Amino acid sequence: MSFKKKVALYFDDERGNTLGDVIIEHFISALIIINVIAIILESYNTIYSQYHVFFTYLEFFSIIIFSIEYSIRIWIADLIYPQLSKAKARLKYITSFIGIIDLASILPFYLPFLFKIDLRVIRVLRLLRLLRILKLNRHFKSLSIIRSVIKNTKNEIMVTVFLVFILLILASTVMYNIENEAQPDAFQNIGEAMWWAVATLTTVGYGDIYPITGLGKLMSAIIALLGIGFVALPTGIISSAYIDEIRKVKSTDKCICPHCNKEIQ
Repeated sequence: MSFKKKVALYFDDERGNTLGDVIIEHFISALIIINVIAIILESYNTIYSQYHVFFTYLEFFSIIIFSIEYSIRIWIADLIYPQLSKAKARLKYITSFIGIIDLASILPFYLPFLFKIDLRVIRVLRLLRLLRILKLNRHFKSLSIIRSVIKNTKNEIMVTVFLVFILLILASTVMYNIENEAQPDAFQNIGEAMWWAVATLTTVGYGDIYPITGLGKLMSAIIALLGIGFVALPTGIISSAYIDEIRKVKSTDKCICPHCNKEIQ
């Protein structure tokens, strides 16, 4: 087996099943989690001022590891996608969702070396480091299942989201026409009424804007009840699909020998 194929086994999420593959997965996963924790801790001035050197070294170390991982995945892409040519296989990885996440997680570090960017922009771009947590999708089976569920139910989710959007527009328009005369400051326009509609449909009810007329209160109750059903629809669809996906995975799971890569009967 060539050196490239051996490396591919360590990074192939489907066929890799070696001790080295497990070690790399756990190492990258732990590094991602540490980075996310570091981003949170950096927001505390007292912690950052005391440990800013540690955060800097952690950033450099993480960038080196993630850059190496990204480069290796581009290099072995033709082995991961053997049905494609080398150029197309590498392009497929680079333009894939996880490939874009891999690039976005390291890009903010390199941009200042390529372009002159305002420091304020750099601070905003540093938030892209949070995308590193999405890389866990590759290393944890449960997250892969969630991605599969969302992919399989995207049409149903889009329909329900569209219905909720229509209900949101209707609710905000109706309430604006009912309450505008009684509360010109609170319901100045449909945009202000839309904020109320979002809080009502999601049953959050902030209470900063609310109807005071009898008809407005009646409509508010009806809209809140409708919101319970419509807003909960995507949750029900995803939950049902997730349970079905879990059953499929459990029914198709195979026990693979880590030494010979053959199924254990």
